[in-house]
Amino acid sequence: MKTRPHGATVFVPVYNEEELLATNTARLLGFLKTRFAGVPFEFLIGSNGSTDRTVALAREISEKDPRVRVFHLPEKGVGAAFREGVRQARYDRFLTVDMDLSIDLEFLPQAYALLATCDMVVGSKITGEQKRPFLRKFVSNLFIRLARILLGIDQTDYSIAAKAYRTDTVERHLGRVDDLTFYVVQVVYHLTREGRSVVEVPVDCHDMRESRFNLVHEGFYKFGNLFLLWARQAQGRAGRER
Repeated sequence: MKTRPHGATVFVPVYNEEELLATNTARLLGFLKTRFAGVPFEFLIGSNGSTDRTVALAREISEKDPRVRVFHLPEKGVGAAFREGVRQARYDRFLTVDMDLSIDLEFLPQAYALLATCDMVVGSKITGEQKRPFLRKFVSNLFIRLARILLGIDQTDYSIAAKAYRTDTVERHLGRVDDLTFYVVQVVYHLTREGRSVVEVPVDCHDMRESRFNLVHEGFYKFGNLFLLWARQAQGRAGRER
């Protein structure tokens, strides 16, 4: 495990985002240059399975600004992109947002400051303001309640965006991170079991675009993995009690 200097790696996983990439990269960089003035930072774009011009556009931007770096994985899988992003991170604090920038960007400097004394920051849409389709909010709320009941974890948001980590801490758990979208739950669960500090803050979210995931498939996948993690926990507890 490498020693990283103090600073912020802002990571955005992308899949076929050619329509948004140039505009939103410029917006995010402008924000970082203002709000992270005096703080070393980089903007790391991680393509997972993109088949459009996303990677080409991102590389064009990176050639003009050395603070922008890009990698591409041939297979779709945001968890795999997250693992690779952590491995490639230059700095000791790892902050994540989505390319649609649907989360209030003030989360980034707030989370960066909080990581001085905690291991993970969870941006919660439920405790903030959210404009999202009703079905997505309903399913998210159900998932959060089940995670609390089954795993004993109390966060109110397990989505990909608006999460921040101490890079060295989360790097130790990359072997427990799946290739798809369940990885935030896994990280929160294992950090909580270790007694690490996980802090939650409210975030505002305006996300009315169509989901990039098949919601039926995603529901079966995430709820299924939640029960599998609970079953492994119960099995381990039973083994220790024998």
